[in-house]
Amino acid sequence: MPKPKIKSSPRRKPAKQRVSKLRKSSSAKAASVSRRTATKHDRVLALLRSQGGTTIAAIVRATGWQPHSVRGFLASVVKRKLGLDLASEKTNSGRIYRIVGEKSAAVNRAEAAAGRADA
Repeated sequence: MPKPKIKSSPRRKPAKQRVSKLRKSSSAKAASVSRRTATKHDRVLALLRSQGGTTIAAIVRATGWQPHSVRGFLASVVKRKLGLDLASEKTNSGRIYRIVGEKSAAVNRAEAAAGRADA
């Protein structure tokens, strides 16, 4: 009776080559993310930057989010993460939100870096 053939395992690439392949895929992924232009995030910020501002209902229509998700986005991303000054005023048609006194992203990063350096 002949012996069963043992399959040899395929030779693995050295770790150095595997890491470089991972780096290439992550850089390609980053490039594809930077090409996106019409994200929900961008649409909400455009509505908030408009002259008349926007309502939560308008953001819900533009994004498909629930109203509580829109309020969470305004508090966590717009105010905290991006550091933008969000003003709201109550009118007869409802509450209007808008970004006022917007600083450039470079100024926000510089202030954040200075805050970390002080700590």
